[in-house]
Amino acid sequence: MEPRLQRRVQRYGWDLAADDYEPLWQAQLAPAQAELLAQVSLAPGERVLDLACGTGLITLPAARAVGPGGTVMGVDISERMVQAVQRSARAQQLHHVSAARMDAEQLNLPDAGFDVALCAFGLMYLPEPEQALRELRRVLRPGGRLGLAVWGERARCGWSALFPIVDAEVSSEVCPLFFRLGQADTLARLCADAGFGEVLSHRMARTLDYASGEQACNAAFAGGPVALAWSRMDAAARERAGKRYLQAIEPWRSGHRYAVPAEFVTVTATAPP
Repeated sequence: MEPRLQRRVQRYGWDLAADDYEPLWQAQLAPAQAELLAQVSLAPGERVLDLACGTGLITLPAARAVGPGGTVMGVDISERMVQAVQRSARAQQLHHVSAARMDAEQLNLPDAGFDVALCAFGLMYLPEPEQALRELRRVLRPGGRLGLAVWGERARCGWSALFPIVDAEVSSEVCPLFFRLGQADTLARLCADAGFGEVLSHRMARTLDYASGEQACNAAFAGGPVALAWSRMDAAARERAGKRYLQAIEPWRSGHRYAVPAEFVTVTATAPP
């Protein structure tokens, strides 16, 4: 898919996903996000950038970690995601949080303006993640810290059948390279290529737990470009896609519940002094 079109698909898809994303995905992603925050060891007073911030699942905990003496800025390509962060920050009286709609590959931010840059489950959706990493290197101060999380190997993510199921119903080409960054040491190598040092990579095996097939389907079809493809399906196509997805995750069903295997990869690195 042409990069400009892919960015448009991401923008409109995540706008559609904004209301459902947090209820369906917060608990599932929490272990990896907590691990990522522990790895970067945020300190009071630090300036933090959260790239592809979504509804603020990393942004707001980071704000509590750095305290009112620090700052946290969330950026996302989706205006509705940005608005969600702003609402939550106001509700929690986190006045040192800001959020703006921005292209991750062309950050309208000054050089060396942040102590820490984070991106949790956003890089896989970008047309050019290498460019986004170069931008993160640019906006970090010398010695600044980077923390990233992506999904792991396709074969270790039981929900990965979702993409061909969607593509069979809608000619969408959603996320054709989604699992590339989780393969072997790919993300760590890209960080080194972007100029980062002290690159460390970790893998986490988890399960995505759902109380019912309906909940599992709702989560699967609620994310970003998949949400956009779902919005274009008629009732018959949605029924077919849902049935095929439940067949794909049938090996991990116990009664009404599903425990679908997943793998996360986190990478930490440092901007050279």
